[in-house]
Amino acid sequence: MTDLTIGSMTDDPTEAVRLDPRRFNRHTFWCGQSGSGKTYALGVVLEQLLLHTELPMLILDPNADFVRLAEARSGAPAAHAEHIAQSDIRVFRSGHGEGQKVHARYVDLSPAAKAAVLQIDPITDAEEYNVLLHWDAGAADFDADEMLREFRASGDPARVHLANRMENLQVLEWDLWSRGAGSVVDVIDERPAATILDLGGFDHPAEPKVAALAVLEQLWARRESRRPLLIVIDEAHNICSPEPRTAVERALTEQLVQIAAEGRKFGLWLLLSTQRPTKIHPNVLSQCDNLGLMRVNAPRDIAELADVFGFVGEDDIRRAQGFAQGQALFAGGFIAQPTFVQMGERVTEEAGADVRVPLRS
Repeated sequence: MTDLTIGSMTDDPTEAVRLDPRRFNRHTFWCGQSGSGKTYALGVVLEQLLLHTELPMLILDPNADFVRLAEARSGAPAAHAEHIAQSDIRVFRSGHGEGQKVHARYVDLSPAAKAAVLQIDPITDAEEYNVLLHWDAGAADFDADEMLREFRASGDPARVHLANRMENLQVLEWDLWSRGAGSVVDVIDERPAATILDLGGFDHPAEPKVAALAVLEQLWARRESRRPLLIVIDEAHNICSPEPRTAVERALTEQLVQIAAEGRKFGLWLLLSTQRPTKIHPNVLSQCDNLGLMRVNAPRDIAELADVFGFVGEDDIRRAQGFAQGQALFAGGFIAQPTFVQMGERVTEEAGADVRVPLRS
């Protein structure tokens, strides 16, 4: 078993710091405010997992920060570059650019998720919900235009109303839907070394959340297979809010709460990255046993972290207010004791570096 070398001690640069890869079978919380180096540092850890474990990863990537995880930097150790090059890393893009697309099948969603997408309430819209509940369409032969024609030709008011709702909301026009193509769910089920879903290029603001919901629902439905997967969610506040507002957001948060509470025994392990602990649903945050903490200034956030992660001394957590860029505190099951770290160099290219302010020459 090889430990993961992630950097060096802040007070002794000659002493390497290592994480125990076996302890990623617990949920991990990764936190740091903007400018702390959080995304770069997370890349260091994900690279080490790629290099030294066979733990498959699913990365939900709203800012396309990890889409170059298969590209070794020039100057990277040759053995590491070769290993990365040979790894099965699959990148799916959203939007209108080139590359494989993030596609999902509407028919694969649960009835509750289908209703959430269409803003249908099971009580106030009972007739339409009942149509969805009993509607049976196969993935191979599903045709949206044909479905709308059949609903309208049926003479059933509930089916006609449902067809009008679908058309008015323009849900069937989303780029997310596969329209007979494959679904990223099928790829994830193959368990590549890493599957990266760039979720930031969709036109409709609900599409990234529905993409995440489609994936997480299927992972949960197939949980009894007990095939390990590390689910990395960058900018996790976007899909795990403590105050979900829409039906899709509520469904997504409920699914993550369920995975956080029960997923560990099925091999579904979360790594949630965000800027503030208060932006994550408390029933998910409270299930995290590993902590990676970078610079955080807000007193409310420091207090929340000290309360949730009681295995770390409050004085240690308060030191995060003075961290320089790239410095972090690691604590929990994946390290013997709370340790202050200067993060090491990346092996692969970082895709989401900050935009520089143009200066006068």
